[in-house]
Amino acid sequence: MTDIVLIHGLWVSHTAWQPWIDHFAAQGHRVIAPAWPGELDTVTATREKAKAQAGYGIEALTEHFGGIIEGIGAPTVVIGHSFGGLIAQKLLGQATAAAAVAINPAPIKGVKPLPWAQLRSAFPVLGNPLNKGRAKALTRAQWRYGFGNALSQDESDTLWEQWSIPSPGKPLFEAASANFAPRSPAKVDTANSRRGPLLITGGTADHTVPLKTARAAHRLYRKSEAVTDFHEFDGRGHSLTIDHGWRDVADTVLSWMKHRGVS
Repeated sequence: MTDIVLIHGLWVSHTAWQPWIDHFAAQGHRVIAPAWPGELDTVTATREKAKAQAGYGIEALTEHFGGIIEGIGAPTVVIGHSFGGLIAQKLLGQATAAAAVAINPAPIKGVKPLPWAQLRSAFPVLGNPLNKGRAKALTRAQWRYGFGNALSQDESDTLWEQWSIPSPGKPLFEAASANFAPRSPAKVDTANSRRGPLLITGGTADHTVPLKTARAAHRLYRKSEAVTDFHEFDGRGHSLTIDHGWRDVADTVLSWMKHRGVS
């Protein structure tokens, strides 16, 4: 039995992990999917009180989830999607987590590729400097481009209605400026050879975190002797953890955990 903490990224409610929780629990694991600081229990409540999340950045998020893991009191596998994947890498590098999976992760410091699709996906937030101190939601059309581009229009719209929430802009600004900030909170100890195993994934159709970006993150770990694997999801976009193909992603993670002896 393994303790697992699931961490979502921007614009998706923590409640969207429920199918993963049920699936992993059926395999004998103990699984939780905590909310971000300021995020409320339901999608509706979070949408109504968006300001509660405003101002939280990468360091605050990392400390929040680190505290949760320390409270578990057992070796824990952290599985994060998008910005959750960035946080998972930080927790692993700090030895807070025993192993980590970064599913199409937001770029850590040192990732240099900046594809046009990634810029366009981030523009709804980065386009206004004032959004750094705000919590911002995506419109249906913005969600379609950033998350649902590999899906039918109907499925993309359904996911937006069901799971989309406002999220703090600060982490996005911090990641965007990471390569120009010596003490960026997006920095990860990629040379740590004493950490546990890490799996990074990328989707060939992802606009928000293009495959090139995910592969660049993987390359940053080349100086570490610790296990750092990569898996490519063909034809999958940024919605891969919540759309009709989520189970394939979850089973890929489970297989990797078993292969690396962390299950």
